[in-house]
Amino acid sequence: MTEPALPAIGAAMPIALLPVYRDWLIEADRDLEIQDFFRIDALEDWSGLAAEAKRQLDGWRGRLGIHGPFWGFTIASHDADVRALVTRRMLKGLEVCEGLGATQMVIHSPYTTWDFNNLDYTPGARDAVVERAHQTLGAVVKRAEETGVTLVIENIEDKDPRDRLALARSFDSPAVKVSLDTGHAFYAQVSTGGAAVDYHVAVAGEMLDHVHVQDADGHADRHWAPGEGTIPWRAVFTALARLETKPRLVLELRDNSRIPAGAAHLVGLGLVR
Repeated sequence: MTEPALPAIGAAMPIALLPVYRDWLIEADRDLEIQDFFRIDALEDWSGLAAEAKRQLDGWRGRLGIHGPFWGFTIASHDADVRALVTRRMLKGLEVCEGLGATQMVIHSPYTTWDFNNLDYTPGARDAVVERAHQTLGAVVKRAEETGVTLVIENIEDKDPRDRLALARSFDSPAVKVSLDTGHAFYAQVSTGGAAVDYHVAVAGEMLDHVHVQDADGHADRHWAPGEGTIPWRAVFTALARLETKPRLVLELRDNSRIPAGAAHLVGLGLVR
């Protein structure tokens, strides 16, 4: 019996870096996440950037996604006016996806470490988070279904991965799944007593569609290259290998010049190609 092929590691980066990593992306049609359009200026005037991205990616056949907007808001705001603004921002992100041919958009979880200990203290608070998220994202999910884009909800302050998973499943839509940021999960584990990183993978199962691969020490959101922190990568990739689905794996590093080193570390461990 032949061993299954190792997954190809991809990366998240701004469009300005596509010429630097173009050959590396093309050699294995690696997953790519473009990280310009969470900025409001880029989101509002996206066509020129999108045209440049498509020019740089000519000949590449990998899976393309973007990081959606997130600065200054939550998808489950208590303020109806803010929810309406977030809806507009998310719909604009889907417009960018359609223009680029991207099939995935990362959005941020509304759950905080405060929520872990307090949502169940106030009757109805947990359901209210889900209800407000639906008020924000209802039209967005419908549009995502129409355009073939999957929204992936990324853990930010989440302590218990089951909260985000339940939120994603509540939409009962193939257009809503979850993302895992390994460094965020490791921070939650070490600093707040949250679940281990590989547990996030196991719990999400077939709902896991995207992974931000970054190393950390549990003290802060480091976004270091794999090998520079203390995340147990063998455990994480063992859990990933058990999945029937193949989530997108993208290095998301604070210093993008470390993409080759981070990829090489995981290749050296025999975990990716």
